[in-house]
Amino acid sequence: MRLETLFLDAGGVLVNPSWERVADALRRRGVAIEAAALAAVEPHAKRTFDSPRYVGTSTEETRGWLYFNLVLTRAGIPLSDATDAALAELREYHGRSNLWESVPDEVGPALGRFREAGLRLVVVSNANGTLRAHLDRLGLAPLVDAVFDSHDEGVEKPDPRFFAIALERGGARPETTMHVGDLYRVDVMGARAAGLRAVLLDAADLYPEADCLRVRSLLALADRIETGSL
Repeated sequence: MRLETLFLDAGGVLVNPSWERVADALRRRGVAIEAAALAAVEPHAKRTFDSPRYVGTSTEETRGWLYFNLVLTRAGIPLSDATDAALAELREYHGRSNLWESVPDEVGPALGRFREAGLRLVVVSNANGTLRAHLDRLGLAPLVDAVFDSHDEGVEKPDPRFFAIALERGGARPETTMHVGDLYRVDVMGARAAGLRAVLLDAADLYPEADCLRVRSLLALADRIETGSL
C-alpha cells in the first residue's frame, strides 16, 4: 500500500546532542576532550546502549545519562566526580532548553523531499516536555505536521500505545505509515508492535544483522521513497 505518513524520531534522526556544549562542560571540570572525538565514538556507544541491558531497564528520564556515560567510556574518559558534575550541568540545561540542539545539514533538505513526495510528517519522540518548543527554536517545527512528546502523552517508545496515540491524533493509518528511528529496540520494535513498518537510521552501518530496512541517512531514505524501493 502507498506510503502516506512518515513518523520521525527526534534525537538521533532530526537532532543530535551538542557535543561542543558537552566538551565545554567537561573542560571546565578539567576533562580535556574535543567535541569531534565525542561525535566520532557516539554511534558505537549508542550501539552498545541499544540492548536489553539498557533499554529494558531504564526510562527516558534516566536513559540519556547512561548513554552519555557510555560515550565518555568509549572515548577513553574514566567516569569520575568531574564527569558526574559535567553531566549534572548538562542535565539541568537539557531540562530547560534541550541538549539535542545540533541539526544535521541533511535534515532540512530531506524533510523538503519527503513533503514533495506527498508525505505527512509526524515527529514521535521520547522527550522531556520541551520538544515542541525546542523544534520551534531550531526552525524545524514548520517543516513537520505534528509533534508528539512522550512526556506529554505519559507513555514512551517502545510502548505501542505511544504510536497508537500519534496515529489517531495525527490522522494516520498504520498500514500506510512508516517510522524512522535510530534505536532498534526502541524504534523498530515499538513501531512493529503498533503495526507500522520501520526504518533504522544506521549512519555508521553497525546493524548488519537487523531484520528491517536500514539507511545511512535521511537523504538515502528520500532516494528510496522517490524511486519506490522501500
